[in-house]
Formats: sequence, structure tokens, C-alpha cells
Amino acid sequence: MITALAGGVGAARLLRGMIEVLPPGDITAIVNTGDDTVLHGLHISPDLDTVMYTLADAINPETGWGLAGETWRVMESLQRLGGVTWFNLGDQDLATHCYRTQRLHEGATLGEVTRELADAWGVGIAMLPVTDDPLRTRIQPVDGDEISFQEYFVRLRHDVAVAGVRFEGASAARPGPGVLEAVDGGDLVVVCPSNPVVSIDPLLAVPGVFEHLRRRRDRVVGVSPIIAGSALKGPADRLLREMGFESSVAGVAKWYASWMGTLVVDEADAGMAEAVEHEGVRCIVAPTVMSSVKLSAELSRIVHEDVS
Repeated sequence: MITALAGGVGAARLLRGMIEVLPPGDITAIVNTGDDTVLHGLHISPDLDTVMYTLADAINPETGWGLAGETWRVMESLQRLGGVTWFNLGDQDLATHCYRTQRLHEGATLGEVTRELADAWGVGIAMLPVTDDPLRTRIQPVDGDEISFQEYFVRLRHDVAVAGVRFEGASAARPGPGVLEAVDGGDLVVVCPSNPVVSIDPLLAVPGVFEHLRRRRDRVVGVSPIIAGSALKGPADRLLREMGFESSVAGVAKWYASWMGTLVVDEADAGMAEAVEHEGVRCIVAPTVMSSVKLSAELSRIVHEDVS
């Protein structure tokens, strides 16, 4: 049994490869909900949906998010009306958000709705929101007032300097049903190549998750989202620097060292293996760029076999 900590495109790609290597029923993904937002009255869960669409082979391959073959009639109409259009929602994708919002209004939990949606899309792994309670990542720019994660990431295209990050609602949040059991019961806990600051840290902010991971440290293996000092996608490299860490695999190892025993780094960073191990984290060097399902599967196999 494998438990994966997931947030965003890199995580979705690793999970897509994982189901080529292991039976989907043997995989549980604990997914970030700090990116969740409400827009047009709809509850949107970007990381949950990216994982779900990718595993269903329905993802837009050009963007890594949204649905393939999407149309944008609603957004076009909203633009004519002067509505909010900085966060693009495709016509098919809107159905997911409408369904989620309806079910939440009917009293279902986010975990229950996620299971229903995953079943409808034919996703075989267990997808668990880290919490059913409100959890929101908030960004404090160097200049200006605090903003939501989606304002930072999408509206401002993460092109502002960041002074701090906090996770609103975390102290009162409870781990979602099955989350702590998955951390404790997995033969291996895999930290997918996700942004450490805003994709993985929200999971740790939910009371109990960090403590349970720390007890499993020797069975926790991560894949670095940083290759040769840079993030392949998104602002992970800049955020690490803004939080006072190196934008390198050594910086990633230092960020995770208290609860992660092994870090997989790309071949481009083979020369930094010693620096990773200096942080007390075992280092495995392997190809980590997942430009195809085949390469994702090969990486998943290395993660599973080399640590198991």
C-alpha cells in the first residue's frame, strides 16, 4: 500500500505513472485543499481536480490543468458582461464545480463529494482531501495587503515578491476521514514533486498530519520539485528563496528533513547528492522529468523499488 502526498500538476503526473506500476486500489492520495476557492458562488478545488482529470486521462496536456477539448463559452459571455474572468473555468469543468457545490450545500462533506466525482471519472485510487474543513492558503506580498493563493498564483501570475505564507483555518481543521490512517498504514509515504511551501505545507498544517509523518520518517520518500536550481513549473524555486532556503535539492532536503528520510533528485543534480545527505536525508539520483506517462511510470517504479 502506497500513500502519496499530492498537490498540483507534478503530483498528478507522478500518480498517473504510479497506476501503471501498482494496482490503483493500493494507492491513496492525500491532496492539498489550501488552493480551494469560491468563485461565481462555486466551490473550486484545483488540486483535487487536476489529480482527478489526470488519472482519468482527461487532462489538458498543454496546460496540465483543466480538461482536454475544453470550450470557453461561459467565460466569453462573462467577459462581455464585465464579470470576473481572470480565473478561467472551461464549460465542461464548470459541471464539476456545480456538482461539488450542490452536494456541499446538501450536506455532503468534501471527502464524500470527491469520492463521488472520482467514481464518476473512473479513478481507481482513493483520493482524500487532507481535511473536510475550510483550509485556505494566504499569501503576504512584500508590498500590499494579504491575498488569497489564487489571486497570487493566477491573477498576479505569481509575479510578486512574497514575505510570508499562512494557512487560514488550519488550527481548527481536522484531518479528513482516513487521512491519518493512510499515513500510518502505508508501506511507503511518497511526497510527490509538489511545491513544498504552498502544496505540501498546507497538509502539514492540519493538526496531527506532521506528527504522524514524523513517526514514519524512515518510510517517507520525496521527489524534488527543484531541478538544477529551478522549478519546472510554478514558483517553488522563488518561494523557497523568499522563505530563506536555497533553491536547490539541498534546500528541498533541508525543508523536509525533520519528517522525510529519502529524497529523489534528478540526474542534473547528481553532484549535490552529498549536500542532500548532509541534511540527514538519504539521496537517490534518477531521471525525474515526467514528459510522458512512460517516464512517470519509470520514476514511480524507482521510488517504490529503491525505497521498499
